[in-house]
Amino acid sequence: MKHLTLIAPLVLALAVPGIAGAADYAVQPAGSKLGFTSSFQGQSFDGTFNKWTAAISYDAAKLATSKFDVDVDLASVKTGDNDRDGALPGADFFNVAKFPKAHFVTTGFRQNGAQVVADGNLTLRGVTKPVSLNVTFKPQGAGATLEVSGSVKRLDFGVGGGDYADTSVIAADVKINAHLVLTAK
Repeated sequence: MKHLTLIAPLVLALAVPGIAGAADYAVQPAGSKLGFTSSFQGQSFDGTFNKWTAAISYDAAKLATSKFDVDVDLASVKTGDNDRDGALPGADFFNVAKFPKAHFVTTGFRQNGAQVVADGNLTLRGVTKPVSLNVTFKPQGAGATLEVSGSVKRLDFGVGGGDYADTSVIAADVKINAHLVLTAK
């Protein structure tokens, strides 16, 4: 019995690493990009957000404990077109005066064949909807790269409603894409 009391803490100590959570990563702004692709009058255009933060905990072998939590400063949007860059923060699109940030947080991860999918909730313009994003995680030395892609329907969030709701002028689907350079914390 005495040996059992000495062995129990040792067994517990050895088991703890197996139940530990996913590894935490810091996003390196240099080389990282959070963007989107849409189209206006049939012409495709790319946009990026210059200000955003992401808390990333990820381990492909421990998807149950992995988590993404991303905040996006919507006023930092850039598309390379002055008119569009001026319109997007306005009330007809992102309405940054009332809703300055978008927020995505995962609710879980799952395997879809060889592809990992991050399921979560996106809050944009005060509307929260489920969104699924494809994730490709590549460990590299003491860090990793993370590629994320998916699609959202802009009108589900009230982006470009009213006079801009015509999906033959502004595409209904907006593709989300991100390339994150990560270092282990």
